Amino acid sequence: MKSIILITIFVVVLGSSQTKAQLPSLSLNNDGLVNVSGIIYCSVNSTIVVNGSNPTPPFPNALVLLVCGENLIASTMTNGIGAFNITLRGSPLRVTSLLSSCKVVVATPPSICNAALPAKPLKASLRYVGSNIVGLSKVTTLTPKEPFTCLVALSIRLG
Repeated sequence: MKSIILITIFVVVLGSSQTKAQLPSLSLNNDGLVNVSGIIYCSVNSTIVVNGSNPTPPFPNALVLLVCGENLIASTMTNGIGAFNITLRGSPLRVTSLLSSCKVVVATPPSICNAALPAKPLKASLRYVGSNIVGLSKVTTLTPKEPFTCLVALSIRLG
């Protein structure tokens, strides 16, 4: 009796593991994730000092936009240490398109965190950090390419 139960359990486990092996491969266009993340500092066109006696302060509560061409793709706010994270799930955009046509825009002017800085939004293009498989998803990580520069004008289409 015990051997029949063990054989049944083994067949069920073996059958379920074979089913998982037959899942289709996931691509960035369909089920992959693109993670755009970074830390925004209260600075423009300058060297960021993270450690030291006078570190560059982070830019908390700043509105961060992911803009491709003139299209707003996503937005978020920085946290208390200036960090932001935008995750695109099943994005129709390829990584090469994101890198060539998209930018991170800090819509909150840096003069909010330091009156000596410009009262204009900041922008930075994206750079590829890497890709990993997490569970069943391919996760591609992008970050802003430093330094951020001032935007002369900002034109965004919503939706």
